[in-house]
Amino acid sequence: MMKTIEVVAAIIHHDGKILATQRGYGDFKDGWEFPGGKMEAGETAEHAIVREIEEELNVEIRPEKFLHTVEYDYPNFHLTMHCFISVITKGTIELIEHEDAKWLKPDELDSVAWLPADVEVVEKLKIYLKEKTNSKELVWTYANVRWQSHCQC
Repeated sequence: MMKTIEVVAAIIHHDGKILATQRGYGDFKDGWEFPGGKMEAGETAEHAIVREIEEELNVEIRPEKFLHTVEYDYPNFHLTMHCFISVITKGTIELIEHEDAKWLKPDELDSVAWLPADVEVVEKLKIYLKEKTNSKELVWTYANVRWQSHCQC
């Protein structure tokens, strides 16, 4: 039976961009991922992601929304990865376990070589961002129509 590893990942956003980090160690060195790590026994996913990001990037984050759980079979293990849209609440990013990081605009998400499990997250993120953008446009359009209907111009 294949070993299962349960991890968390933070999709950190700032000024309309998403943070991608490049692994600096292990079998997947140089691959791009959303930062995070293994959950500890008895730990909630939300607590784990805050702890892991503090350990890996030396910043405090707040998970804002659960996005998706990935179930992915790598050759030697099964990965369960819980992904959260998150925001930095304190600190400046330091690359402690990663060799590089990039802030990507939504249309730049395909510009890095994501690790296999993260590819699914990127696709879910694109859908989420598109829905979020569309709902903002609808709210703005509705507000604009209401304003125009009250305007004597």
